[in-house]
Amino acid sequence: MMETVLLNKAKHDRNRFNCGIEALNNYLKVMASQQAKKDNTRTFVLEDETNESHIIGFYSLTMTPIDLEALPKQLQKKHQSSSSGGLIARLAIDERYKGKGFGQWLLIDALRKLLAASDSVAFPVVVVDAKDGAEGFYKHHGFQAFQDSENKLFITISDVRISLNASAS
Repeated sequence: MMETVLLNKAKHDRNRFNCGIEALNNYLKVMASQQAKKDNTRTFVLEDETNESHIIGFYSLTMTPIDLEALPKQLQKKHQSSSSGGLIARLAIDERYKGKGFGQWLLIDALRKLLAASDSVAFPVVVVDAKDGAEGFYKHHGFQAFQDSENKLFITISDVRISLNASAS
């Protein structure tokens, strides 16, 4: 049974991780633990079952201000008193594990965690910054682009709840 755990720099080999995108590799190596200590983000990793120090992939979660103007009109109206959303700040898979469905699995895991958080601290949308051609991956999973940026996408918490409940049954 796969499950993510918080990044532990004493246990996880961050230098071995390579997703092919230097900025993401560096974030994991240098910034992730510092950002967690400052309570700015939480980074979760999926460990290789054969060697738990090997990281299959990771994602980082935090909150982000939402620009209501960039949302579709009906959502602007519905969420006019909201000012923030959940953010999947980063999501990456080590090149050795690509093409095996781990990206989708990590995205769903991240959405589950954000959905659980929204049950305690309400926020209406999950935002993602799709880097390096990843928009298609997120759109395939129900995200839509903000009006002012094709790389910045969102999905409503209500849609997340519906799709996760549908996949659970």
